[in-house]
Amino acid sequence: MNTSTIFNRSGLFITVFITGASVMVIELLGTRMIAPFYGASLYVWSSLISVTMIALAVGYYVGGRWADRAQRTGLSVIIALAALFTLLIPLATRTVLLATDFMGLRAGAFVSALVLFSPSLTFLGMVGPFAIKLATPTIEGVGNNVGSMYAVSTVGSVIGTLVLGFFLFPVLGSREILLATGLVLVVLALVIGLYEQKQLQRSMAIVPSALVAVLALSLLPKIVDASHQYKNNAGFNVVSEQESLYGWVRVIDQPSHDLRLLTADSSTIGAASISNGQSRLSYQDIVAFLPALSKEKMQRALIIGLGAGHMAQVLEKRYGMVTDTLEIDPAIAEAAVKYFNFTPTGKAIVGDARYEIRHLTGPYDLIIHDCFTGGSEPAHLLTVETLQQLRGLLSKQGMLAINFVALEGKHSAALASVAKTVEQVFAQQEMFVSEPGKDFNDYIVLASQQPLNLAASVLFQEQKNWLTERVFSVDKALGVVLTDNLNPLEPLQTAKAEHYRRFIVDWLGPELLVR
Repeated sequence: MNTSTIFNRSGLFITVFITGASVMVIELLGTRMIAPFYGASLYVWSSLISVTMIALAVGYYVGGRWADRAQRTGLSVIIALAALFTLLIPLATRTVLLATDFMGLRAGAFVSALVLFSPSLTFLGMVGPFAIKLATPTIEGVGNNVGSMYAVSTVGSVIGTLVLGFFLFPVLGSREILLATGLVLVVLALVIGLYEQKQLQRSMAIVPSALVAVLALSLLPKIVDASHQYKNNAGFNVVSEQESLYGWVRVIDQPSHDLRLLTADSSTIGAASISNGQSRLSYQDIVAFLPALSKEKMQRALIIGLGAGHMAQVLEKRYGMVTDTLEIDPAIAEAAVKYFNFTPTGKAIVGDARYEIRHLTGPYDLIIHDCFTGGSEPAHLLTVETLQQLRGLLSKQGMLAINFVALEGKHSAALASVAKTVEQVFAQQEMFVSEPGKDFNDYIVLASQQPLNLAASVLFQEQKNWLTERVFSVDKALGVVLTDNLNPLEPLQTAKAEHYRRFIVDWLGPELLVR
């Protein structure tokens, strides 16, 4: 094997490695570009995965046909076009998302993903067949070449995924990473163009890829500027924003209503008065009364899902309780301290709940489970298995309070499923509705191993009456038991997610939700 052949195969391996990594980077970053507008739900992930598979399938087919017709040139043009469309993603995101808003959550997420990501992914899919053709001058050894190329491409995808998740994403934004990926592909296209021109003695081989590269690079100022072009809806001011591994976390003020919001993607997870810092979320008024329902004084609490941190502060001020908090997103934990005056009274834990609760030491007198928002929700945190773990952390008289958002409460199969699942683990349960008479509501499910007696509580009669008016019941027969093995909660919440997203878009305005 001569030096030219060795360089050819080595260069092709490097090429498929880089393009394989680029595929995964674009696919994973796709959710971060769409999630602020459509949420980080199963529908968004399904859309991105489906679009990726469609684009790669088309790319494999077209790439194979192109390779059979090309005269050993053209790989550089394919990669240059992939680079161009990758760089266009952050530039086109706003326009595409706003244009698909009328389609709703599922169709809008899919069409947005198709328009934004399929062009670059299709051209990246064309690289593999083309590289195999270049590495296989004769039929002999074709199996080895095919296997080797796809193996190296897959290794590139693995490395790209790990580097993105472990190193790049925690320190760089989605737009910056897409920009860097596009520029890497531009350089790769030009290098391959030079190789095609020199080694294959094609005097004009580099010209097409060079022209595409020049076009791509000429767009850089607009692409960079596009990341700073989002407009505030009238009356709203973005005080802070930070992209984390889990979402686009922002603090948004509405001075005309004395309101400060804490949002993650398209969900509101905290709200307070700007003037006095008091919580503006009505369901938290119910939670504040819960320690008074216990026969014994509560001393220690755990809150799963920090939000803006108001509940921990109320428990400390009103009942003198020490509260541990557990929040998955460090950006939310940071915003709660910086913009909502949250001060931990116990351990402030940042980590995934299913992992962290296995390492917590009880007993807790009260556990508040507040991970469910109007948007997408971590359904794995409301299964029989999770509730059994939480029950093991409770004291003998301890109580678990679950905040759950639902639409059409009495007829909600999702809410019924929550109640039915709680029934599998706890002997006693009571349910309260945040705002009686409204279809879209927060519901507090209170569970314990001991009887819950509202009449015997130490609350004032007026407070008892207020809570009694909010006692709610649901037909558990409508629901299913949620387990780690079978958990249809997200499909059951589709109507709720659509309703909530429409409410947020109408309130904040679509411009404020687009990256």
